[in-house]
Amino acid sequence: MILRTPLVAGHQLQLLLLPSVLLLMLHLLLCDAKTVNPGDSMQMQHHQMTAEPGLPEPRAYMPDAQHLDFVYHDHEELTRFLRATSARYPNLTALYSIGKSIQGRDLWVMVVSSSPYEHMVGKPDVKYVGNIHGNEPVGREMLLHLIQYFVTSYNTDQYVKWLLDNTRIHILPTMNPDGYAVSKEGTCDGGQGRYNARGFDLNRNFPDYFKQNNKRGQPETDSVKDWISKIQFVLSGSLHGGALVASYPYDNTPNSMFQTYSAAPSLTPDDDVFKHLSLVYARNHAKMSRGVACKSATPAFENGITNGAAWYPLTGGMQDYNYVWYGCMEITLEISCCKFPPAYELKKYWEDNQLSLIKFLAEAHRGVQGFVFDPAGMPIERASIKIKGRDVGFQTTKYGEFWRILLPGYYKVEVFAEGFAPREVEFVIVEQHPTLLNVTLQPSKRLEGIGPMGPGGVPVGGVVGPGGLYRPIPSPQHYRPPVPPYAGAASSDSGIFSTISNGLNSLYSNIFG
Repeated sequence: MILRTPLVAGHQLQLLLLPSVLLLMLHLLLCDAKTVNPGDSMQMQHHQMTAEPGLPEPRAYMPDAQHLDFVYHDHEELTRFLRATSARYPNLTALYSIGKSIQGRDLWVMVVSSSPYEHMVGKPDVKYVGNIHGNEPVGREMLLHLIQYFVTSYNTDQYVKWLLDNTRIHILPTMNPDGYAVSKEGTCDGGQGRYNARGFDLNRNFPDYFKQNNKRGQPETDSVKDWISKIQFVLSGSLHGGALVASYPYDNTPNSMFQTYSAAPSLTPDDDVFKHLSLVYARNHAKMSRGVACKSATPAFENGITNGAAWYPLTGGMQDYNYVWYGCMEITLEISCCKFPPAYELKKYWEDNQLSLIKFLAEAHRGVQGFVFDPAGMPIERASIKIKGRDVGFQTTKYGEFWRILLPGYYKVEVFAEGFAPREVEFVIVEQHPTLLNVTLQPSKRLEGIGPMGPGGVPVGGVVGPGGLYRPIPSPQHYRPPVPPYAGAASSDSGIFSTISNGLNSLYSNIFG
């Protein structure tokens, strides 16, 4: 995978201090004049976001059949469409492959943005992933239409222009092209085509926080893991079929025995944000928020959302992996009651999902964003960041950037980087616009002893080394919640009970999502 990075430019970073941040600064200056450093500088080109409020709603879109119609596209047709779109709109799109499926099909990703080939500093990366289950291709087609909608509306739709000017959108229409190739249109249930060419369920093939996942890694999942390890995605949606609901982490639960029949929710430290994100999609959808069951024998979901584990727990899911390992807030979007509906229904699915697909991505601009610097104003890469009280964290990019989606309120952020003294900074989030916040870390000093930071199992303390120089304990790759005491026991499940549980889970998955 080849991605261009921006050239370093000799421009001074001038952050726009919004009213709420100015009020917070005044408060902090009265309490601690060294808490916030809004004037930190950075010798680098950067992107400055413009606000969303006041923009008209995105316009309804109907495709030009000459370029894209409401039909299913096989892999060759999908590839031709993506290449042709990239050639027609070189200033808005960039096409790259993150790897190949078992049978050698490219896993194409299309970047749609006003800066498609380079990461503009300060502009968040978001993504959609479709067709992880090969026999659930509605999302695959919706993402192709989303690409077409973006590129044809950029110059005429103010909302689309704002979104593409301020966001880099990565779209992977199909994660399981081999499974799609053996699926059959009109098949609403069942498992034919669900799995990859080796018979693995790709949404059960990721590392799991609650239970050791012993399933052999597959090329498709390995490619996605490599992809998200290289790009600091802020927000993500995975499109599925078989139900009509927005499902949010955690997907798994500490109780792995007979987990198919467990109905207890498994909540993340960011449960308020995940519920909000799910509601944004459901309420902008034409039907989802009604919470109507697809069939009389299937569950109904209040407001069209559910906690994943409360619906049915699963091990090795992609959304939990995104969140726990990389701090990316991903939810699962079940957008069709029928897994593989007839093509003539695709137009209606687009009408139902168009606004949701757009509004969901805009949520990447909610919360806090900023930079972590050293005293010279240079960015600190891979600084570990955690919102206090929320034990799943994230890291800065190579340019020192960070983003975190948060709802309005008062927060404290904990920042740690090797070779620097840790810091804790207070800030406020308002509804109207993101909070812009810079944090400057000071080099480690001669200290007589620092303990661990506290919750989360992520030490920010250190030891006094030779000459009395304070050396921090090396930070882990990412903040993660404390390892649950049940994790060891859960990972050791074996024998008949594990076999029965896994079998029931597989049956349930084939029926629903």
